[in-house]
Amino acid sequence: MSDETPPSPREEPSREDLDARLRAAKAKRGGVDKEAQGSGLAFAVRIGVDLVAALVVGVGIGVGLDRWFETSPWFLLLFFLLGAAAGMMNVYRVMAGYGYTAGYKKPGRDRDKGPDHEPDSR
Repeated sequence: MSDETPPSPREEPSREDLDARLRAAKAKRGGVDKEAQGSGLAFAVRIGVDLVAALVVGVGIGVGLDRWFETSPWFLLLFFLLGAAAGMMNVYRVMAGYGYTAGYKKPGRDRDKGPDHEPDSR
């Protein structure tokens, strides 16, 4: 079945050797790694939470202003649309790779020097 001979009882394989063999077996098998699957699920949950949170905040502000000014449903409609736009913008920023960095620049790219400029290595 295998070209390798099993180690004798006195020769225990090292953890590094075992890790290397496991990685090679996973690569040969081509299966989905649990860590990669979990990170994809986390990414999907983050996008959903960003969208829903923006909508909830917008609706909450709209309902609060409608009760305060007695203008039902105008502020609710306005802030629902603003919350939906903010949620979509958050999803776009996550998908585009901007994240929540200051200035919303892509990492490793200097906006002032153009797209072909190499970032400073400090």
